[in-house]
Amino acid sequence: MKELERDLGLPSVLAISIGAMIGSGIFILPALALEIAGPAVIVAYLLAGLLVIPAALSKSEMATAMPEAGGTYIYIERGMGPLLGTVAGVGTWFSLSFKGALALVGGVPYLLLLFDLPLKPVALGLAAVLILVNVLGAKQTGRLQLGIVVVMLAALGWFAAGSAPSVESANYVGFFDSGVGGLLAATGLVFVSYAGVTKVASVAEEVESPGRNIPLGILGSLAFTTLLYVGIVAVLVGTTDPGSVAGSLTPVAVAAEATLGNAGVVVIILAAVLALVSTANAGILSSSRYPFAMSRDRLVPETFSVVSERFGTPVSAITLTGAVLLALIAFVPILDIAKLASAFQIMVFAMINVALVAFREGSTDYDPEFTSPLYPWMQIFGAVTGVALLTQMGTVALLGAVVITLGSVAWYFLYARSRVQRDGAAADALRRQVDRNALADIESAADADDGARRTLVALTKDVDEARERSLVALAADVVRPHDGQVVAVRFQEVPDQVPLTESVTVQSSADRSFEERMGTLGAELGVDIEADEIVSHDTKHAVVNFADHHDVGTILAEHEPLRLRSRLFGDPVDWIVRHAPCDVLLVDNLGYDAPQRVVLSGESGPHAPLAVSVAEAVADAHGGNISLWYPEDSDRTERSARATDDYRSELSDLLSVPVQVEAVRTDGGRLSRPDVLVRRREDHGLRSALFDERPAFPSPGCTTVTVYPRESRRPPLSRRLVERLVF
Repeated sequence: MKELERDLGLPSVLAISIGAMIGSGIFILPALALEIAGPAVIVAYLLAGLLVIPAALSKSEMATAMPEAGGTYIYIERGMGPLLGTVAGVGTWFSLSFKGALALVGGVPYLLLLFDLPLKPVALGLAAVLILVNVLGAKQTGRLQLGIVVVMLAALGWFAAGSAPSVESANYVGFFDSGVGGLLAATGLVFVSYAGVTKVASVAEEVESPGRNIPLGILGSLAFTTLLYVGIVAVLVGTTDPGSVAGSLTPVAVAAEATLGNAGVVVIILAAVLALVSTANAGILSSSRYPFAMSRDRLVPETFSVVSERFGTPVSAITLTGAVLLALIAFVPILDIAKLASAFQIMVFAMINVALVAFREGSTDYDPEFTSPLYPWMQIFGAVTGVALLTQMGTVALLGAVVITLGSVAWYFLYARSRVQRDGAAADALRRQVDRNALADIESAADADDGARRTLVALTKDVDEARERSLVALAADVVRPHDGQVVAVRFQEVPDQVPLTESVTVQSSADRSFEERMGTLGAELGVDIEADEIVSHDTKHAVVNFADHHDVGTILAEHEPLRLRSRLFGDPVDWIVRHAPCDVLLVDNLGYDAPQRVVLSGESGPHAPLAVSVAEAVADAHGGNISLWYPEDSDRTERSARATDDYRSELSDLLSVPVQVEAVRTDGGRLSRPDVLVRRREDHGLRSALFDERPAFPSPGCTTVTVYPRESRRPPLSRRLVERLVF
């Protein structure tokens, strides 16, 4: 495989980055921003430059870690996954398209100072020519780009130096009259002026000493361009009558005419046309590569990644980009184009900062030569200020960002989701954090678990002695590690019209027989068993009240499949689950006779600490082992599989019994029969009311214990939402 020669030194990196920034930001936007913020537009340029620093640092780091990748979309997609990669790819594509349209709509008026021609037809004609140039494969050479940068800097330097003596302090009166709101709105508008600062990352593979030259080039060009912008705008405001430049289509030419005469105007026109046509061409070239890259990642149709054999260019991607560019020029006002371009750039830069955190915290191979200082506070600052700045951009920009974001999300779910099988470093980092939290909960529960010291076996229905024994024996195994007590209670419900008199509550021979059996069973199992009988008008309330008043840590009850009517209108045991002040274990009772093989079922996400402690107690009581079941899923990504394997390995190390891992088919394939299966269930919604709560796996044909942790044991809502998202 051929490799690119690393022959771009620091001067070339600076030229590429500066050249990518200087354009519409200085030749067009000052006039639009002046209308919003007045003279404070000077501060707006400075503030925008400062707010770009976090993204510049983040992208510098990612470029040295992945010098072959190139492109904001790639970093965000690899860091945050295909969903946000789709949003970033579409958002960046639109941003660059808007920037190209802005360059043409804003650049043509400079040309029209020399020629009397209609603005939009000329802009559309230039756009069509540039689209054709890109289709045919012509592209700028490094020397041409360097030449354009030199011409621009020379022209702007001459303008600044020649105009500075004409600056009048009176033009700065009422500097902050537009207030903080106006300043922030103008800052958001001119933010796109710095969009090209990280463009050098796309050629990172060709930069010599990338760990040094990329961050120096990006940060150095940002500092230089920020000072240049501030200086030019300060001169522009100070040399023109207040309000005379605001709203002008050619603000720099207006200022140059006032201070340097016709010669200054001609030089500025030359620099502006060169810069803006170059910017527009680069915008078409780079933005068309986003559908191309997304197509290779299967996020958009493959036609956009087809390279023409005749021209050697992605014609479909360029054509689509060109169509959007022409539509923007024809129908969208220049101020709205500028706002939309900045809004999308702010959104993407905020995502770049989050992507860096994802790479740092995830397990993906990530070894940058340069690391951003003040991590993660710099990235948090960049993301938060980006979102804050978006809110100041006005309705058009916000609505555009929301529409494109929602459209991208819809596209991903309707088209791309079924075609991609990968996740980002952020998902991996979240998944591992959820796993770490779950393991910490399991470890802390093992160290200080008093929930099982007093377990209530609630016998709410008449059961035969074998099933009764199974429930009590299971409860005994649960409390034994804690030297706890089993309280076995028979709950009898009588109709409301029957008073709870002594005749009703007197012990029967069956009650006395039950107490004798419990005493014998307690001696046999080596556990203290207390027997009792409760008569009430409402069994479910009686169970919960007993647990509340007798310091019960766990309720254990039998749970059988119910008829649809029972599920819809309520079952006493289900009501108990929702209202119990303690943990609840529901048992599908198929017998319990010295179980050796205990299965801990993991349908999705990490195991609940309560499920782990119950499975471990049962296995330990009979010298058995635990088998970790999980669905055999061919759609799992490599990252997901690796994280899950690491979690199971660490979980095995925490347990005191032998552990094995077993992938299980969920399509009805044959299962090896365990003795007991333990699982968790936290869904008490309509779905669980209408459908029997059975494991996702085919029925293993054994006793199943479903655990319902008490409210205090359940993870907070935020953790549950994250868990649902990443698993």
